[in-house]
Amino acid sequence: MKCIIPVILIVIVVLASPCLAADKDKKEERLTPALSIAELQQQLEKILKDSHTPGMSVAIVHRDGPEWIAGLGAADVASGRATTADTLFRIGSTSKAFASLSILMLADQGKVTLDDPVHKLVPEVWFENRWEATDPIRVLNLLEHTTGWDDMHLREYAKDAPGMSLREGLDYDHRSRTSRWPPGTRMAYCNSGPPVAAYIVEKLTGQRFEDFVERNLFLPIGMKTATYFESAPGTATTLYHTDGKTPYRYWNILLRPAGSINASANDMAAYVQFYLNRGAVGGRQIVPASAVDRMEIPQSTWAAKDGMKAGYGLSNYWSIEDGLVYHGHDGGVEGGLTEMAYMADNKVGYFFSINSGTGDAFGKAAKAIRAYVTNKLQRPPLPAAAPLPTAAAAYEGWYVPDSPRVELTHFLERLVGVTWLHFKEGNLVLTLLGAWNDTYVPVEGTQFRHIPKKKEDAPDPVATLELLTPNHEGRFVQAGFGSTMKQIPAWQALAQIVATCYVLVSIVAILIYAPFWILGALSKRRRRPAERGLRIWPLVAVLSLIAFVGVFIASSDDLIERLGNLTGWSVALFLTTVSFGIASLGSAISLWRTPREAVRPGVRRFSLIVTVALLIAAAYLSYWGVIGLRTWA
Repeated sequence: MKCIIPVILIVIVVLASPCLAADKDKKEERLTPALSIAELQQQLEKILKDSHTPGMSVAIVHRDGPEWIAGLGAADVASGRATTADTLFRIGSTSKAFASLSILMLADQGKVTLDDPVHKLVPEVWFENRWEATDPIRVLNLLEHTTGWDDMHLREYAKDAPGMSLREGLDYDHRSRTSRWPPGTRMAYCNSGPPVAAYIVEKLTGQRFEDFVERNLFLPIGMKTATYFESAPGTATTLYHTDGKTPYRYWNILLRPAGSINASANDMAAYVQFYLNRGAVGGRQIVPASAVDRMEIPQSTWAAKDGMKAGYGLSNYWSIEDGLVYHGHDGGVEGGLTEMAYMADNKVGYFFSINSGTGDAFGKAAKAIRAYVTNKLQRPPLPAAAPLPTAAAAYEGWYVPDSPRVELTHFLERLVGVTWLHFKEGNLVLTLLGAWNDTYVPVEGTQFRHIPKKKEDAPDPVATLELLTPNHEGRFVQAGFGSTMKQIPAWQALAQIVATCYVLVSIVAILIYAPFWILGALSKRRRRPAERGLRIWPLVAVLSLIAFVGVFIASSDDLIERLGNLTGWSVALFLTTVSFGIASLGSAISLWRTPREAVRPGVRRFSLIVTVALLIAAAYLSYWGVIGLRTWA
């Protein structure tokens, strides 16, 4: 979880990374699509070797059957055990769809509806929704991630829960399940929603959720070896750190329906074919085709109600790559990344999973597989450009993100996500950090589709931005399926930008100034005891921020284990935030108590400038709960 690496370094990193990524994209050679499975295998094996990723599970599937199912590389480095098509890989959040499929099966039997209020079905499951009387949390909100809940806290992620029941897992720590806005308005990905839906399945069927899925989905679909639990030795891959050598221990996920499934390439090939055949296997309809259709189309967000089709449905989301629309879901656990995607109209889909958390390998493998799968496909025609909507002018202005997945990072998203929306030459333009002049073409009503900056890149064939109908909360824009932005007054946005720059410049100035006064203090002639507090406290504050960054980076290789539990790492983070707060306050007290005549005017002015900046930063971080942060609690 990317927490709060305060002020200077985190913002510099956030500012720099999109630029670095963009520069990297310019230099990266465009991939030559493989023309055969043999060529594709060579490409994937090279990606594994170059990235020190031990192994991969992969399947390419058509509606009438699989084209290629394989295991590549090593499933276990220490023993040299090879990956095969039967080796189990952890598929992470791709598991969530089985909660949706189970609910849809029961809905088809008349036992539940997607609109049923959750509290009436399972009143024993705790959650807090202050809008429950008017906007109750319904079953579809659990599955479309529109409950408004914070994502699971680090403490929940870190819990190793062998043998715990689903109900025990839900009772372990429920504080994250608090709605931050009216349910059914914004989408914010939340790992605890599908497990609550899975518990509803248990309540309605009297069966353990994992048993229900095995009998009614795994086995009928043909996923013969898939399991939610740790498998027998030698049947599954070991998961590795990015060095490709250091293994992770097996993680018994607290809320198994959120991401615990282990499955082989053979299992997942059958699963992809199940979607391509719209819920049928061997001519037998496992779930109604209408249920698969419903999974693919979101309905509960403001954007969906305004007509936006692209987005996150029932554990199934749209993704646009190279001008083509895919459905499916990806997944990630520590040491493993997965992607499952398909295009039903083109009768093709794929799955792959790697046994390392190396994002570069994952991205390159996805590109190689998609390039092969789509090499002979025709891109869909682009919707014709339309005139700007009549109400467009009212949407011009400044926006901030308003649907954070993790509340702890909301403060950071607000700082780096401030966006200027304006219209130019009949198009909508978003200007924000990392997406300078992102351009969208109007296509229908208040919907817009994205056009790329590079001419060689394919434009989006569907609308992905919506000017939402104004409501009592204000004016909003939906950009992508998980980013709802709220319009704010221009003065507020500009004040935020100015304050952020002021704080950043002040912190840099403290770092630049420190070596000079430290060297000066070594000389008896230049020592000024009265000025020490004015110099030391600001430096301690900035060093606390740097220490926070250092601890965070050093712990990132085992982030969940180290920060989700009470460890030296998590305590160190706590102490650095407290140190920053105390040092900022100490700087102010020192400035106030030091006699004016005892300090040189320039030193006093400098101290005043940086102290005000530190107090602004400390007040902001305190407001968002950063000062005194306890990631284990």
